Amino acid sequence: MKKMAIIGGGAAGFFLAVNLKEMWPEMDVTIFEKSKRVLTKVEISGGGRCNCTNTFEGVNDLSMVYPRGHRLMKRLFNVFDYHDAYQWFESHGVSLTVQADHCVFPKAQDSHAIINCLLQHARKYGVHVVTNHPVTQMKDLEGYDFKVMTTGGMPRNGAMDWLRETGHEVEPPVPSLFSLSIEDPALKELMGAVADQAIVQLPGTKIRTQGPLLVTHWGLSGPAILKLSSHAARILHDQSYKTTLLVNWTGLLESEVRDTVMDMTILHRLKQLSSIAPFGLTHRLWQYILSKSLAEKATMRWTDLGKKDLNRLTNTLIGDNVSVTGRAPFHDEFVTCGGVSLKSILPTTLESRTCPGLYFAGEVLDIDGITGGFNFQAAWTTAFTVAQAIAAKEETMT
Repeated sequence: MKKMAIIGGGAAGFFLAVNLKEMWPEMDVTIFEKSKRVLTKVEISGGGRCNCTNTFEGVNDLSMVYPRGHRLMKRLFNVFDYHDAYQWFESHGVSLTVQADHCVFPKAQDSHAIINCLLQHARKYGVHVVTNHPVTQMKDLEGYDFKVMTTGGMPRNGAMDWLRETGHEVEPPVPSLFSLSIEDPALKELMGAVADQAIVQLPGTKIRTQGPLLVTHWGLSGPAILKLSSHAARILHDQSYKTTLLVNWTGLLESEVRDTVMDMTILHRLKQLSSIAPFGLTHRLWQYILSKSLAEKATMRWTDLGKKDLNRLTNTLIGDNVSVTGRAPFHDEFVTCGGVSLKSILPTTLESRTCPGLYFAGEVLDIDGITGGFNFQAAWTTAFTVAQAIAAKEETMT
């Protein structure tokens, strides 16, 4: 009987184990997890609901959602893509639902629907699960015909030293998908305010993201910020998370903003600027923008808005400078940018180029996506690819 060791009891590890047992029932499969519990990241993902994949609607280029690894993901989607993932979970007893933002969740709105599915099928197929069992060197895996690393993101660079020692190139891991701390007390006082279609840009780069932006008591969060943190993960790390962001609170072009403000000066000419919030902005956020751009003039009437005042107001609406002082203090769900370099693996099977019989799946690879279910999809896709590659060995062995 052939034996396989899976190092890491997370999403990729369990998905790989279950699929391989379905393809090669005689394979003896053991999952080794360094901590006392498995699938912990699945449990807390999506606020406990588990955003397990995405419809990819509107994604014309995978680089939009995979800042690193998009070329490999495009290749692997020919093996197992988001349609396959949706059908797999449905056929294995998990009813799914699609939200308006194209994110896919269990219909139960509970991550345990995914967890229970994976655990139940692992038990059904006789997968062995060993917890509190770290693997830190190749000799720990002696006696296994196949080894798969599914350890997820590794925030500490040294955690991958043993892989470097076996000839693998490793991209230094740094955090991705995080909120940002800011220093502006007036903005932080707007905790809970949301700009639905904000555009956030990192000056000096082409990195520009759009979506809901949430003001928190520590700074800025929401999809627009999380997407930016993913695309700019290495840049922000190199800047020690101290930089300036340009925020377009409206999501509109300068000409559109200017025309709307001019229309307001006619439609509401005798009303105070502060009395009506345009562009769908909350009243509190509009007050902040007025105060920042016009100071003591914020109480003037629309008809009294002069050309210089119009320019200042427009510039703040489309290019507000916000000073970032660091990464937000909550790191429970962060994704890691970096990991085993894609140069070190065979792109069709994800097998190591230097250690035959060793494979990689999930976030341990230098593949990561923006928020929205894309990282879980990468886990399902890479895990299925490895399962299929190993199962194909059965034909050559029998």
